[in-house]
Amino acid sequence: RERMLLHDIRERATLVIDTTDLTTKDLRSRLRNAFTQLSDQQLMEVHVFSFGFKYGMPEEADLIIDVRFLPNPYWNPEMRPLTGRDALVRDFVIDHPQTQAFLERWYALLDTVLPGYVGEGKSRLSVGIGCSGGQHRSVAIADQTALHLTKAGYHVLSSHRDLARAERRA
Repeated sequence: RERMLLHDIRERATLVIDTTDLTTKDLRSRLRNAFTQLSDQQLMEVHVFSFGFKYGMPEEADLIIDVRFLPNPYWNPEMRPLTGRDALVRDFVIDHPQTQAFLERWYALLDTVLPGYVGEGKSRLSVGIGCSGGQHRSVAIADQTALHLTKAGYHVLSSHRDLARAERRA
């Protein structure tokens, strides 16, 4: 009865996919191949965000990295009211040798695991990067991570969950 009802639609269709023996993953792949020129990697949305542990763990994160071991700009009175988006703080965090060693390994980890998520057909991945307050280190590292993944060809969204809570003093 269903075939009879859909007969006219099937006659007009430019694409017919028999899903009888297809897995969800195979169907997703066929649909992507039929309707987009983008690769699975380009279609996976990667949300990179910073947060502060003192405001709670993010439930939505698939991956979380704790960067509280990196040198903390908070202890420098000149940098305390700034954020990881300010050049002085960003450079302090990113240019530190300990951070450089971390980023090399962090990027290698991401470059290893993200293709696996793509291969599994994951369409969205959230990467949370946390420090104490979500103002300095995690913000700088999240921005660098987003830049790295964008250069690698991923569709990246970036945000900073707790940045609005930052202590801003003139």
